[in-house]
Amino acid sequence: MKKILVVDDEEHIRELYRDELVEQGFEVDQAEDGFKALEKLTSFKPDLVTLDVKMPGIDGLEVLRRIREKDVNIPVLLLTAFGEFRQDFNTWASDAYIVKSANLSELVDTVHTLLGTR
Repeated sequence: MKKILVVDDEEHIRELYRDELVEQGFEVDQAEDGFKALEKLTSFKPDLVTLDVKMPGIDGLEVLRRIREKDVNIPVLLLTAFGEFRQDFNTWASDAYIVKSANLSELVDTVHTLLGTR
């Protein structure tokens, strides 16, 4: 079973993504900030990370940079409510970028594509 780490500072978003991804057959763990996400890279060893861009403490772009330093092979899917981040050069290090939406089909399709599970 493929493992996904959902990183978002908003609990209801983490829960929504977790429920949808578990329903898709993935094992899911969550982190509420960048510090916890970096800890869980070692303990949970995810096959993919969904990562919110705007978070307190360490933002998602810094977490992405640190993930790439540890393991360039972990797919990282950036998620944000702010479309303007797509123009930020730092987001190019991610494997995919999605603007958050109530419709989770793009999230699910992108996760399956990145993991090769469809």
